Amino acid sequence: MFARNIMTKPVITVSPDTPVPEIVSMLVKRSISAVPVVTESGKIVGIVSEGDLIHRVRGDHETPRSWRLKLLSDHVSDPREYLKSHGRKASDVMSQPVETTTEFSSIGEIAATLESRGIKRLPVVDKDGRLVGIVSRANVIQVLVGENGTQSVADSGSDEKIRNNIQNELNDHSWGTGLFVNIDVEDGVVRLWGMADTDTARKAIELAALNTNGVESVENNLGIARFSAPRI
Repeated sequence: MFARNIMTKPVITVSPDTPVPEIVSMLVKRSISAVPVVTESGKIVGIVSEGDLIHRVRGDHETPRSWRLKLLSDHVSDPREYLKSHGRKASDVMSQPVETTTEFSSIGEIAATLESRGIKRLPVVDKDGRLVGIVSRANVIQVLVGENGTQSVADSGSDEKIRNNIQNELNDHSWGTGLFVNIDVEDGVVRLWGMADTDTARKAIELAALNTNGVESVENNLGIARFSAPRI
């Protein structure tokens, strides 16, 4: 599944010249937390979020700064802070550059980007860089919940296919291939036998099985290998 399959469209946008009060009103009326800023040609140039606007309400820009902070502050950032605090239009307060994704980015790639960047949403652009949609954390979570809640044995094929999928997942990780693990599947119920290197590996193997499409439940019978140092 790709971004194009889960993205929200059409996207509510503003122009660089949209007044800040209008943006605030839009966020409240539409019950959204951010709005992309696009040019007439549809190119995204920034995004205005609640985070960009919240310090205006707090009045941070009115708090006196100590001489130490003034001395250590970046002279380039100060004008930007002033623009965000006092700006009248979107181009003054928007965050830029904007992290974007493509229509054919996978759900996994999107989730990884959201997590690593610490952001809540990703605008989706076409090959020409024009905004075509937006993917939020909520979009990704809905897909994951849907997959976990609706998959069944019939959807994923035979028990043998489930077993192979689990084995393939374990083969991709060192903790899944360190010791012998026997995987038994019957009517979607997985039973794990054998030994794991550590208790953490044991739990990871169980989770890998549980996350496999078609799995109804997992019975984890794996033991923990206990290696003793040879006596000299």
